[in-house]
Amino acid sequence: MTKSKVYIIRKVEPESLIKVYEALGIKLEGKVAVKLHSGEKGNKNYLKPEFVKPIVDYLNGVVVECNTAYEGARNHSDKHLKLLDEHGWTGTFKVDLLDEYGYIAFEIPNGKIIKENYVGRDILKYDSCLVLSHFKGHAMGGYGGALKQLSIGFASSEGKTWIHTAGKTTDQTILFDNLPEQDRFLEAMADAASSVHKHFNGKIAYINCMVNISKDCDCDGEAAPPCMKDIGILASLDPVAIDRACMDLVENSDDNGKNIVLERVNSLNGTHTIDASALLGFGNKDYELIEIE
Repeated sequence: MTKSKVYIIRKVEPESLIKVYEALGIKLEGKVAVKLHSGEKGNKNYLKPEFVKPIVDYLNGVVVECNTAYEGARNHSDKHLKLLDEHGWTGTFKVDLLDEYGYIAFEIPNGKIIKENYVGRDILKYDSCLVLSHFKGHAMGGYGGALKQLSIGFASSEGKTWIHTAGKTTDQTILFDNLPEQDRFLEAMADAASSVHKHFNGKIAYINCMVNISKDCDCDGEAAPPCMKDIGILASLDPVAIDRACMDLVENSDDNGKNIVLERVNSLNGTHTIDASALLGFGNKDYELIEIE
């Protein structure tokens, strides 16, 4: 298998998002979904609307999100829509809460852990997709990047519960009573991610922003502050390659703050999601990192 191309621009500014996207040589057409993390109430680290505005406008995209499966300000549509407004998303962009009106099932015939993925039903409205991720740690998955956006990010509340419990239940009220062995959860994420990547069938691109890097995810309302200097903005057509490249950049950094991130990732075997995704065949861990300006 040839190496996947991953582009990186070190200058962290809104216009860099357009530059790395253009380097990919893909043209996302039709109705374009821009999947990002809108930030839990109280979180300070998530990518802000003003930062992503140039690329969303460039694509004439719609910002899309899904409800969560835990208590907070985003686990029901009415609360989530209110927070999207408070965080400036609805005032800046067209916004679509994909599972506001339910979910649909994507089949995963070759899934190792789950054979169905319950995604927000409005995903069917979109012809192509940009997965715009904030790379950081995560309290359950170890890290959050493109693969987490593809899996947990596109899943409805029921779908998130299904993935987190490795296919045991869609009932949010008993989610934390049914958590599986860690690697089964990570493999379920890989299964789910594969189904969304396949759904867009070559009409999907990935950007990971290595900025405000904390050990915690943007879903944490009291997330730890960033512990590393910004590294840059990466883009690829391969979600496995881009996440692997981000992890390598952290591991090879001379920033002492990396130890805080790596402790979180390694304590949860986070990179197993990357390995499991590569085994499913929808991405490649071997990549070429290409610097652009």
